[in-house]
Amino acid sequence: MNHALIIFIKNPELGKVKTRLAATIGNEKALEVFKKLLVNIHDKSLDVRADKLLFYSFFVDKNDIWENDVFKKYVQNQSPDLGQRMLSAFEEAKDLGYVKVLIVGSDIYEVSTEILQKGFELLEDAETVLGPSHDGGYYAIGFNFEKINSDTFLQDIFLNKTWSHEHVAQEALDVINSFSYTCNLLPSLSDIDTEEDLKNFPDLYNIL
Repeated sequence: MNHALIIFIKNPELGKVKTRLAATIGNEKALEVFKKLLVNIHDKSLDVRADKLLFYSFFVDKNDIWENDVFKKYVQNQSPDLGQRMLSAFEEAKDLGYVKVLIVGSDIYEVSTEILQKGFELLEDAETVLGPSHDGGYYAIGFNFEKINSDTFLQDIFLNKTWSHEHVAQEALDVINSFSYTCNLLPSLSDIDTEEDLKNFPDLYNIL
């Protein structure tokens, strides 16, 4: 299998996850929501036809919901910069010999197995794939390393970026276009960062 799905998660620790959400609903309930989001991305990723590389924020947990024989477990680069952490994960996957690599986070409750699988299919005829989120960011980005011939492309995608604003996805597309690479798009989905976001998902909001 030369496909890899990278899943970025935070270790589920009280007071360290969903901090914007916790500001209005409290740390305990924010942790409950976060754990449900982890279960969601776990379940949606199981049937994706790709190796699963799970990157924890701080430490590998061998006794959690992520099966050790299904998920290859790693620790993220400890840089405070999200872009550096994602870049390091992609470089790790590339060094392991993976050709088509897609990264996804845990905050997109709407994501489905079909969408994740579609990400790999869309890399058949394009260098890149992007899953935009409604807030202007992106929930997934992927690359076909057989088609990418630049040594600096990934650095330009991920480094020296400001995150969590409404132009993050567009900035990635601008870099892709500057290299004359093609990008196929996945459906736009919703992030869950605040209580207002949470209200769009009654089964999660019921936790409150």
